[in-house]
Amino acid sequence: MPQLLDRDTLAGICAGGDERLARAELRRQIGRLERHLGGLVAEAFPRIRIDAGVAAASREPRAIGLGELERVRDALATRIAAGRRALGEQAELETRNRELLERMLVEPAAYKWVRITRDDLGEPGCGHWHSRPRFGLLGMLMGWWRVKVSSGCPL
Repeated sequence: MPQLLDRDTLAGICAGGDERLARAELRRQIGRLERHLGGLVAEAFPRIRIDAGVAAASREPRAIGLGELERVRDALATRIAAGRRALGEQAELETRNRELLERMLVEPAAYKWVRITRDDLGEPGCGHWHSRPRFGLLGMLMGWWRVKVSSGCPL
């Protein structure tokens, strides 16, 4: 009976050694990739939705082969690369929006009617910055522009 519980003995490895070691290595790689993908999903959560679901290989339970394990591993690696790319693009967009906001605060008249939300900057909550004329129509005719900062979410 103890022989059944001890799976990592030398006799067990010699019986189906190469395939068993290959399966163990692929499962280890898949586990590491799943943890990494989960970390990306958590990092991008409020801003980007990254697909972290794993499709089933078949409808009935069974032990999948080496080829299917490799396909799962490759699919995870592809999703991680796509997630990193999407996260990088979002970070670049948010950086450009922050730079636009800085320029807008320095020279509001050059960015008439431009509105930047907190969501555009990757920040949580409500609120926005809006370049508008001071004193309405008179301010617009006189060239008196300012950036108005909203106080947040309405009640």
